[in-house]
Amino acid sequence: MTALATSAIADSGTDLSPVDIPTDESIAAEDALAVLPESSGEGNADPPRCDNPYKEWYEITSKKAYHVPSWWNGTKFKDGPGGTMVVKVEKAGKISAEISGGIETEAKAIIAKAKVKVDVKIGAEIGVTVGHEYRRDIARGKYGHLQYGSWGYQITRAKYATSADRCGKTRLKSGSGKLPTTETGWRYWETSS
Repeated sequence: MTALATSAIADSGTDLSPVDIPTDESIAAEDALAVLPESSGEGNADPPRCDNPYKEWYEITSKKAYHVPSWWNGTKFKDGPGGTMVVKVEKAGKISAEISGGIETEAKAIIAKAKVKVDVKIGAEIGVTVGHEYRRDIARGKYGHLQYGSWGYQITRAKYATSADRCGKTRLKSGSGKLPTTETGWRYWETSS
C-alpha cells in the first residue's frame, strides 16, 4: 500500500520523501479525529462556543453573622471573677471592612455586591460615637468580657470570568472578608480565667 501511494503521488508531480508518507498508525489516529465536529479555528481544535458575552464578576459564596470588633481603647473590657460589669464606649472611632487579597477597587465591588446579596446595612466604614453603655452580671467565679463592634458578616467571595467557550465560568481568585453593618453593640462572653 505504501508503494502505491508513493507512486500515485509521484505521478501527480508532487515530490514526497519517505518520511512524509503516513503510517498505518497515523492514518488510524487521523480517522478517529475525523469524526469530531468541525472547528472554526485555524489549526486549533476550538470547542463549540455559546453566545454569552465575556464578563468578570464577584460572587458572595458564603456568609455568616459575625461581630466585627472595634480595636481602639475604651471598647474592650474584662472584669471578674463574678460581680457586675458596667461599661460604655469612651472614644469615638470607625469600624472598617476587612477584605483579604484584594485591592481597593475590588473591595468596593465586593462591598457593593454584599449590600445587594447579603444586607443593605453593610458599609465600608461604620462610625461609632461615645456613650453606648452596657451593664451585665458576671457568673460567680467567672470573668466577663465585653467587646464593642458591629453586628456584621464574615463572608467568602470569589471573582469569576466567563469561560473561554462562553458556556460556563472560571474562578479567577477567592478570599474572605469581615463586613460591618450600621448595627453596633456589645458582645459578651465569659471565661474561667
